[in-house]
Formats: sequence, structure tokens, C-alpha cells
Amino acid sequence: MFRRRLRLSAMAGACLVVAASAATLGAPAEAAPADEPAVQVTIDSFGPTAPKPGQPVVIKGRVTNTSSVTFEEPQALACIDRTRLASTTALDAISTEQNIPMSERDSCRNLTSDEQTFQPFDQPLAPKETVDFTLTVPWKEWRINDQTGVYVVGVAFRGQPPNSSRIMAGRARTLMPVLGKEPLTRPVNTALVVPLRHRPTQLGGKNFANDSLATSLAPAGSLGRLLALGRQHQVTWLVDPAMLDEIRQLAKGYVVVGENGQTTPGTGQAVATTWLKEFDAGRARGNQVVLLPYGDPDVAGLLDAGDPLKKLVAQARTKTERSGGELAPGFTNGLSLEGGAAAGRYLGAASGGFTGATTDDLNLVSSSSWSAATRPVLTTSPVYDVHTPEGPAQIVRTVIANSSLTTGGPDPETAESPLQVRQRFAAVTALIAAGGKGAASVVVAPPRGWDSDGLATTALAGSLSLPWIKATDVAGVVAANPKPLTTRAPAAAKTNGVLTETQLDGIKQLDEATTTMQNLLVDGNALPEVMTQALLRSTSSGWNGYPEEARRFAAIELGSANQQLGKVHLVNASVDRGLRKEIKVNLAGSKGTFPLTITNDTDWSVRVGIVVSSANRSDLKIKRLPTAVLGPGQKWTPRITASAEQNGLIRASAQVTNADGKPVGKPQELLIQASQYGSVGWILVGAACALLFGTSFVRIYRRVRTERRNTAAATTAATDSSTDSSTDSTTADPAHDRPEANGVPEAPDASLKEGVGSKDG
Repeated sequence: MFRRRLRLSAMAGACLVVAASAATLGAPAEAAPADEPAVQVTIDSFGPTAPKPGQPVVIKGRVTNTSSVTFEEPQALACIDRTRLASTTALDAISTEQNIPMSERDSCRNLTSDEQTFQPFDQPLAPKETVDFTLTVPWKEWRINDQTGVYVVGVAFRGQPPNSSRIMAGRARTLMPVLGKEPLTRPVNTALVVPLRHRPTQLGGKNFANDSLATSLAPAGSLGRLLALGRQHQVTWLVDPAMLDEIRQLAKGYVVVGENGQTTPGTGQAVATTWLKEFDAGRARGNQVVLLPYGDPDVAGLLDAGDPLKKLVAQARTKTERSGGELAPGFTNGLSLEGGAAAGRYLGAASGGFTGATTDDLNLVSSSSWSAATRPVLTTSPVYDVHTPEGPAQIVRTVIANSSLTTGGPDPETAESPLQVRQRFAAVTALIAAGGKGAASVVVAPPRGWDSDGLATTALAGSLSLPWIKATDVAGVVAANPKPLTTRAPAAAKTNGVLTETQLDGIKQLDEATTTMQNLLVDGNALPEVMTQALLRSTSSGWNGYPEEARRFAAIELGSANQQLGKVHLVNASVDRGLRKEIKVNLAGSKGTFPLTITNDTDWSVRVGIVVSSANRSDLKIKRLPTAVLGPGQKWTPRITASAEQNGLIRASAQVTNADGKPVGKPQELLIQASQYGSVGWILVGAACALLFGTSFVRIYRRVRTERRNTAAATTAATDSSTDSSTDSTTADPAHDRPEANGVPEAPDASLKEGVGSKDG
């Protein structure tokens, strides 16, 4: 919001400078220097909103002495600029008089002919003191004609500071539409878009970063107040489906996670339940629901960032298309852009190119995105075919919201106050109603961050009861204007995102981890939905102005994704004080193999690979392995084929990968001991083996020959003594010097078998 610094004029010397405020709960002007006392004038009510000729106007408000001096003879006076404004262009051209000292501003002439048009105060106005005023202005005192038009009116404060003459020390202005004696020529079909958005607070599951969403859902909160508008008025709700997901979780129960990791029970379960019931009831009453891309992403920032972030815009739109039916049956898939984000390269890219895109999708753009000289005319229809030659789509069907309807004014420092918004809306629509024939259509959409407490939007909704207004929704406006007008997309700067470079870097890290996890799964569609939701929430435009909350959210979600990736890892039996140590491997010879085991501790089937690389040697060669599928809880132990040309210790790392070769989790350190033999070594080994086997062969041959000779001698001796065997069955065996076994001779090769298997063989 602009602030006015009022300064002393050279001619007035010690004149006071006042920051005027012109609306209910209007924000005070910027504090003046200590030597320039300031008085704040606030208009709290103005009625009727659009008087007819002959009707008196009642203005109520207050004056607050924000200076350190006392004003003598204080009084409040009604004032008017009698220039009739007959077009919306004239309204936009009203001078703010920012650079004119307060005492020299004369565009709003004081009314003093009737005592009801000014009010003297009984006592001097002391510092920090506030006094109320009520001014009733008879119609004749305005001294204007009876034609339909808009006038700038207001209240001025006059008083006498010490050592000075009486001066005007403060003023507040507003717009007064006048309905002339001739009836308005046409109704104005008006669609009020009510944004229902909140920055992400869900960290995952039942965990929430804070209770700000629950506070906003309460009846006195902004989301509670905005939702209530659907009870008495037909409105179009612009909703972030990610916020609906969060509210549903609040209703189920949740905890708030503090900075130290401690959790406290959430207190918003009841208000969330009530809010959801009212939301469903509002939809049942016919209020249109337009669902934004999931997470309400910073479209311009993501597209400007290029790959890989720009794909998240299409993912957010597809996510809304696929899940919207469950969240809000009969919803409209929508896109809302404003400022530089409405340039053709963004509008063309974000309006299509995603799964589920249809011609029924709503592309809503604020007219403030165009410069005043190139702004489309919106006095008849807001439906346009916007040419976007620099975007993927060359022409985009677009609904343009009339930003003039929410401009407020004419004093910038109080332009967003509810009363000023109501008066501006009434003034613009009255001029449209008086400016042509045939029904006119307008769409009014409060810009992002414009109405933090919902009071100004509530004032807009109340204006839907004006006699020339016919309330409808955006779908009704589109249906009433089947033949779109044409215009070119607005120009914009080189970059137009709202997220910082640090925030975009955090999104990139989270996107990389999420993509790696999805490519790790055999079925990529089995990726847990909470991971996709967390990634899209990290792109939210709602983080603008909350950098620390955005950083914490991204860090927590990145840690959660890495924790899932860490469940697919190498098994290492060597653990020291809870930490995994390096895996030791011996590699003997020029080639060898060693086993490594990968385990899958996730709940899904995964496809994994393994890559071994050296950290200090270039001669380590590893044979590439194919990937393998592991079910939940399964292990895989491939044998790694490796070779090294030199002896020594090789420091290497083993990295689990997904099917695309992307690292999964952290690498595991390996210590490979390579033991190689040179040519001389191999000759010595060969000679030793030849000597060993040659000696053994000679000894075996001699043993066999000796045994055969002994066998032949034994056979002859047995023949010669056969006649004596009947008398002495225990005669010693001459060949073995032992008794014969029950008179049965041994098998011919028995001694040979015993010799070969013997110790001496």
C-alpha cells in the first residue's frame, strides 16, 4: 500500500501535513517528521452508496490528532470536486495529489453554506486525541446536476496549530456515484470471484508446521469470513485443492511440530469440520468452484527456471484434474494469473499441455496485467481470445477480470479499505450500466494479497445487491458471451516469479529426490501420493513473504524423501558404534569376484542396479551388471567381477542406483586389496607345482611295483604250503608277516588301494 508523506509548503512555513484515510478500518498514513504535526481523517460510513438527486448524504467518521501539538478551533467540513466523471477512464485518471502540500490541495472544495455540512468541535484537539463527526449534506449543497455520473467527495479538517493561522491539516476522499433522473440503460451481469487460498502448512500426515490455517478457518478468520459470503450471495470460489486436502486432515486430527521437533495437539479439528460442511453446503446451493493447479504454484517462477522445474506446472494442473472430482464434484479446472505472470509465454504454456486439459478449463487473468494504454475494453464483455505467439498455444480463451473494480481510492493509502472498495465498485458498474445498450458482463477478482482479513471482499459481496447488478458466476458470464473478443497478451519483464532463488533451489533438490524415488519403483504410479503433494506444495505462490517457513517445509520434505531412498541400501555387517564401516574385499589375481548385498526395506517392489567406482586408482575395472527387481523385504547378492593391473589397496565406492542409473541413497565405501604376481613369480609357482607332482608320481610308481612283486611271491608260497594248511590254519603269511584272514586271501589290488590313500602316497 502506498503511503503519503505530507510536507510543509515553503509559503505556509509551519503548515501541518496530514495523511488522509478514507475508509472503515483504513490504514494510517506514514508518520510525519517530528516538526510536522499530522492529523488523520477517517470516513467510517457513507450513505447511501449511490444517492439519487434529492437524497441527503450522511458521512460519519473520526479525526485523530497524530501530532505532538494541540489544534485550536478544530472542525470537520464536507467537500466536493464538482467535475462529473462519466467514464471508467476518467476514474482511473483522478489525481492522487501526492506531491502537493496538504494546505494547498483545493480539488475538494469545502461546503460551509449549511451548518449540517461542517461540524466544529467543542474542545481543542490535543495530541493522540480522537473525536467523531457526523455530517449530513443536503442534496442542494453539492450544487451538481441531476445526470448520472461519479464525483469525488470527502471530509477535510481545519484547525489552528501554535503560532500559525488556521489551515487544512487533513483530508479523506471517496467516490460518490450519482444515479441521474434518467434510468440506467442496461443491467450488469457480475461474477464475484472469491479466492480461498492459504500457504501450505502440512508437513506430511498428521504433522503441521503451525496452526495458521486453523485460525483462518474460524468464523472471524479470513477463510471463514470469505466462505460465509456464499450463504447470501452467488459467488465463484477460487480454491487451491491442496488447501482442501490440508483442511480434511485437520478435521481428522493433527499435531503441530515445533522447531525443536516436539509436537503439540492441534486445536482446529472442530473449526475444520464446520468449515468443510459449510463448503459442501455452498456448493449444493449452486456456487461455482474453480480449482487452481494443485498447490497454487508460482507459474511464472517455475517456467522461468526451465527444466526440470517447468514440468511441475503441468503436473500441478494434472493433479487437480485427476483429484478434483473427489474434492469438489462438478468443479472447473482453472488457472489464475496476474501482473507479469499473465504474459503470453506463461499463459500459453500453463493453459494447456497437461493430461486432462479441455476447452472448458477457465483461464482467469487480471486486466491490471496490461498497461493502461493497451488494456482491453471491459465495458461489455470480459471473454477474450488472447493471442500468445511466444507460447506453446497461439490463442488462449481467457476471462479478464476488471481490476478497476477493486482499485478503491482515490487516496492510495486507503484504497484497499472496505468502504473505498465498495464505493469504487459501485461507481464503475454504475457507469457501465449507463454507458450502452444490451446486457454487460464483468468479472471482479480480488488480486493476491489484497484482502488479508476478507473485509474488503465482504464489502464487494454486499454491493451485489445494487439495483443495476445481476449476480451470476463466471460460468454464466462465459455462457452469456459466446463470441469472444480478441486482444494480445500483455508484455512483461524478463522474469516474473515470486519465489526466490534459494526457494527454487530447494524445490530442485526435492524434485530430484522425488523423481529418483519414482524411477526406483517397478511401478512408477505406486509412488506415495504424499510425496507428489509435498513437491507441488513446495512450489506455492503462498510462500511469498514467508521465506523461513518455505525453507523449513522444503527441508523437512527433502529429509522425508531421502529417508525413503535410504531404505534401499547395501548390507554391511561391519558396524562401529552404530555407524557403517567400509566393506573390505580381497582381490587375488588379475581378475576376481566378490559379493555385495542390496536390501529393499520399503513397502514396494524396486528395480535396482549397482555401480562400483574407484576413488584413487584408474586401473580398477568393473564389469557392468544388469538391474534386478527386489520385492518388499527382499535382498539381492550379485557377484561383482573386478580386475586390477597393480597390487595395493584400492579405495572405491559402491552406489545403489535406480533403473535410470541415478544414485539411490548414499554410497558405501569399499577397501579392495589387490594381490598380483609378476612373471618370475608365476615361473616359480609353476616349477614348485611340477616338482611337487613329479615327486609324488615317482613315489607312487615305486610303491605300486613293490606291491605287485610281493603279491606274486605270496601266491607261490601259498601253493607250496597248501598240503600243510589242513593241519595248521594259523601259519604266518610270508608276504605280510601277519596271519591270513580266516584262510581267505586278500583281493589282488587291496594293497594298491591302501597305498594310494595312505599318508605316504
